[in-house]
Amino acid sequence: MSEPDNFEAVAATAKTGVASFDNPHKGFVSRFHHALHVTPALVPLIVLVSAVLVFGVLLGEKFFSPFALTLILQQVQIVGIVAVAQSLVILTAGIDLSVGAIAVISSVVMGQFTFRYGLPVEIAVACGLTVGTAIGFVNGWLVAVMKLPPFIVTLGMWQIVLAGNFLYSANETIRSQDIAEHAPLLQFLGTKFKIGGAVFTFGVVFMICLVALLAYVLRHTAWGRHVYAVGDDPEAAELSGVDVTKTLISVYAIAGLICAFAGWALIGRIGSVSPTSGQLLNIESITAVVIGGISLFGGRGSIMGTLFGALIVGVFTLGLRLIGADAQWTFLLIGVLIIGAVAVDQWIRKVAA
Repeated sequence: MSEPDNFEAVAATAKTGVASFDNPHKGFVSRFHHALHVTPALVPLIVLVSAVLVFGVLLGEKFFSPFALTLILQQVQIVGIVAVAQSLVILTAGIDLSVGAIAVISSVVMGQFTFRYGLPVEIAVACGLTVGTAIGFVNGWLVAVMKLPPFIVTLGMWQIVLAGNFLYSANETIRSQDIAEHAPLLQFLGTKFKIGGAVFTFGVVFMICLVALLAYVLRHTAWGRHVYAVGDDPEAAELSGVDVTKTLISVYAIAGLICAFAGWALIGRIGSVSPTSGQLLNIESITAVVIGGISLFGGRGSIMGTLFGALIVGVFTLGLRLIGADAQWTFLLIGVLIIGAVAVDQWIRKVAA
């Protein structure tokens, strides 16, 4: 502030008795940065809307049809559910490399308990959900109580669960026809229904409801505020009365449960129970989270952004396929978006510091 400006501010203070300060957000860049800082999902939303408009202009009704747009939702439902679980962990400044393996082994447990042991399918599904939750709990206990790095813990758990998956299932695939005939509940989340020209599945409905529920919980409950506090600064959170250990364990356990639901949805999506499915879910979930604006440093981001990130990948994949472009262009553009998302996050943190 220059001397004349400073004099005017002092004079105004003397007259009104209220200190006068310059508006830190008066410039466009400052206002834009403030909006990004307050609403982390804004960037992925802008990218998503832009991508939809570009492909809509290029492809017209071929892309803008209700069937094509809901097909994107169907394609990203599994990744979207797993990415929600990954988001919770990353918000605590951790990472979970075992999410894909948890989803697959949960689906294998559901199938094997039904067909190998003859349990009622409802009990088999409950057992699969329990297994996923238990694995997540172990991850959380090792991170929170044993103080092991999340990357190492979940990398090791990924290998353990992957090996256990193949050993337990004997690499056996349960066929779609057998499931449809004897245990259709296993395929429930893949059941399709129409609303006008749009085709949805119950897995898509579950994904949307899950995102809405966790968006509310993270914003409006004490547990949600504790998750952000632990990710931002665990020591400060503990001094403020947050039980960091319980919060971390609960986050990893809930993530395991969500991944188990993803495993159930995976059966509905592919129709069968296969121990070799979902091999890329780890990377795809992290991709959706990063593009969705959740900071890898923890403490900042939103579940809605994760959904937008998953949809961005789906829009690019379908749009480029309809154009007839080589599939490698999808990977190239997604790679650019990942680097760009991290760069934006660093810029927001740097300016906010």
